[in-house]
Amino acid sequence: MLRSFRRFYGSMMKAILVKEFGGPEVLQINTIPKPSLVEEDVLVRVKAVGVNPVETYIRSGNYAKKPDLPFIPGNDAAGIVDEVGTKVADIQRGDKVYISKSKTGTYAEFTVASASNTYKVPGDLTFPEAAALPTPYVTAYRSLFQRASARPSDVVLVHGASGGVGIAAVQFAKHYGMRVCGTAGTATGMEVVKRAGADRVFNHRERGYIERMSSEFKNGFDVIIENAAHVNLGADLTVLAPGGRVAVVGNRGTTEINARDAMVREAAILGVMLFNASQKDLADGHAAIRSGAEGGWLKPIIGKSYPLSEAAEAHQEIIGGDGAKGKIVLTVD
Repeated sequence: MLRSFRRFYGSMMKAILVKEFGGPEVLQINTIPKPSLVEEDVLVRVKAVGVNPVETYIRSGNYAKKPDLPFIPGNDAAGIVDEVGTKVADIQRGDKVYISKSKTGTYAEFTVASASNTYKVPGDLTFPEAAALPTPYVTAYRSLFQRASARPSDVVLVHGASGGVGIAAVQFAKHYGMRVCGTAGTATGMEVVKRAGADRVFNHRERGYIERMSSEFKNGFDVIIENAAHVNLGADLTVLAPGGRVAVVGNRGTTEINARDAMVREAAILGVMLFNASQKDLADGHAAIRSGAEGGWLKPIIGKSYPLSEAAEAHQEIIGGDGAKGKIVLTVD
């Protein structure tokens, strides 16, 4: 397997190469050939990598669609264009870009993406901030507007608002006129949610916080962005407004709900999975990102940054930390 992997690639680079599924310890740095590109591709020298929770599931082998071994993890990155294919017109060598849907993985010094999934860094964002954009911000946009049909007059709960998607959802909802409540599990996480712009913040590890939210938001929430449905979905249904919508972004197991809570509110539970988005849906999300970053109101909040060689520690922080406190990124020298 490794031999055929190397035949596909060209000169040398450092990368995290997963040779077997398992815990964070399988994220080992290797020196391997640099990827080559075809005529519609862009080769990017990576400066920062956005680390997403789904990558911990893929790494462990507990994901519906497993990549062939060995593989380089990651879809999101930002950096400098090193080379462009012969059919690429709007991107040039030296451009500062962020990418989604990497073809070769982003936990590496170089990565390849199609030109259609390569975007110039908007506004004054740094490379780590730009690397934090693709999956979290497009997911948040899709959750709010494409799935939950959020409107400016809505009251929104972002349940688990201190991670990448949660921060993005707070910023989008607040900018578009919604009243926003967010939760986090630590004092530091709560400060992150406040910085993102939430009107009210609650600690979801405190006993009785659901009752306190319900008492303050007496008419319920029109939209809930749910990042841990296996824990919260049942409670979400009890605090929805009539006709409310729950957009399920994250889930790590089974849960039990009382369907009557949905019936009496004529509520909707909506799944969100970014790989189901059409190219037009994705284009709309990235256009909204650009508008927000250039307008100064959209800006990722970086929690922790690790060098590429410490990717295992970054994964351990996601799965074993005491709660999100901003977006986790890797940096590449």
